[in-house]
Amino acid sequence: MDRMGVLDAGFLQAEDSDRHVSLAIGGLAVLEGPAPDYDRLLTTLGARMSACPRFKQRIRLRPLDIGPPEWVDDEDFQLRRHVRRVGVPAPGGEAELHALVAEMMSWRLDRTRPLWEIWIIEGLAENRWAMLMKVHHCIADGIATAHMLAGLSDDGVAAAYPPPEAPGPVVAAQAARADGGSGWLAGLRDASVSAAAVTARAVRGAGEITAGLLRPAATSSLNGPMTGRRRYAAVRVPLADVRRVCRTFDVTVNDVALAALAESYRDTLIRHGEIPQHDSLRTLVPVSVRGDDEADRTDNRVSVMLPYLPVEEANPVQRLRMVRARMARTKSAGQRQAGSAAVGIANAVVPYPLTAWAVRLATRLPQRGVVALATNVPGPSRPLSIMGCRVLAVLPVPPIAMRLRTGVAILSYADELYFGVLADFDALPDIDELVGGIRVAVSRLVAAGKRRKTARDRRGLQLVVNA
Repeated sequence: MDRMGVLDAGFLQAEDSDRHVSLAIGGLAVLEGPAPDYDRLLTTLGARMSACPRFKQRIRLRPLDIGPPEWVDDEDFQLRRHVRRVGVPAPGGEAELHALVAEMMSWRLDRTRPLWEIWIIEGLAENRWAMLMKVHHCIADGIATAHMLAGLSDDGVAAAYPPPEAPGPVVAAQAARADGGSGWLAGLRDASVSAAAVTARAVRGAGEITAGLLRPAATSSLNGPMTGRRRYAAVRVPLADVRRVCRTFDVTVNDVALAALAESYRDTLIRHGEIPQHDSLRTLVPVSVRGDDEADRTDNRVSVMLPYLPVEEANPVQRLRMVRARMARTKSAGQRQAGSAAVGIANAVVPYPLTAWAVRLATRLPQRGVVALATNVPGPSRPLSIMGCRVLAVLPVPPIAMRLRTGVAILSYADELYFGVLADFDALPDIDELVGGIRVAVSRLVAAGKRRKTARDRRGLQLVVNA
């Protein structure tokens, strides 16, 4: 029997807690046109989906929560029910496409059928078409969803995600020597010390997560009840620019992305007449705990962190440094270990009726401590094509729930970094300004990096002259 884990089932319960919530994850591929013939497209996609059993399975709930939901084959599965066509309104630009995506992501998936849809979107300007894959969060997290989408491409998921290079002979030889002789005794000792440290961090992290959920943040228009309508917008920035900032300031791609988000959210709060404070933007940041050999598993393997993004800081470089410091502190505090340990204990020890009751209660409480969602997913590193049509862009679509009225998904594809923002319709009428602010924020960091390099080069030249 294929049963859901506690985390997977929790997304169903979170959706049940609010009739205005649809907990589906989306991936929007924009392709060169024209769109292939529909029947031929069905045949091709059907063949490629056969590798993933979830595409033909529905959920079966147990009465009175005596056990977790189960995955069972849909005996009446019909591909045409799930792969459908729709036309975007004229003139078929980004605004019309994003509005259509927002509408489709607001609809709940039919739980009597397999919990996914693919929408073939025709009528885009510049001889393009699009494909929106919509998958319920109980099936997959962001990484798994990106792999499912890549699996529909012509070359398959293996080509989209090439394996990392194997270690060189020197590194391999060093590893072999480390494993030989009496090294196993030292390894056992180190493992015991490491396990104790991880446990201590997990306990500390659990306390921080609990406090973050219970302690109200500063009053914000970004947190509150949701309606049944959504807005969606997206923006792309060159990965080369982001990596240039990383090299200049010794930070990660995720640090740059979160710093850009913090600047744009700061401007948004100011436009809304709110004063950005140090606790204005406590953010839910999912963290993958998926092993390198588990990328193709269709389930959720994530933990969480709850950092405050520094919207109170006006200087872009100082804000970037604050993001790096706060993320480092959050990681060292054990929040990631706490979330992963809690799920593991619930799956292994706690009876499912008790966990179901606890999750249902928690998702119904009006939490006010977390304001936004920001999730970063590594996408295909190589360009994709589907039925000979080149994939021009891959835009992520995050879910929103539990009074988090805005969510941002960040996904890398080929040479670009994409930011997709889903928001409650009433919470963010200026969503285009928010996504536009992300591009501006990255540009400011690039410019700051160039100024820093110029100043460093001048100091070096002066030292040479003086010598």
